[in-house]
Amino acid sequence: MTGLRKFGKKVMGATMLMMLTTSALFAEGAAQAQAVDYNVAVVCLAAAIAFGIGALAAGMAIGKVGSAAMGAISERPEIASQALIFIALAEGLVVFGFITALMILGKV
Repeated sequence: MTGLRKFGKKVMGATMLMMLTTSALFAEGAAQAQAVDYNVAVVCLAAAIAFGIGALAAGMAIGKVGSAAMGAISERPEIASQALIFIALAEGLVVFGFITALMILGKV
């Protein structure tokens, strides 16, 4: 377990070093930045939230439906195709979130 902790500390240190060095490299261009249109930023944030919530909901639904489907398939293997249909229905939540995000971005 100590080897894993040492590795984690090395990865965290390398990540922090990369973040600090890249921010110093790109700091020169920040002085020349133009004014930001906050309406576009809010619309992009709304699209990201719509897609993120859809993806999280789909992940939770697939977890619940998938575990129930595997339990049902272990008892009756002939219902495997029906179980896959229910899993595909749960994956439809991601598609709805993606379409909603595209509709929001279409307003820009």
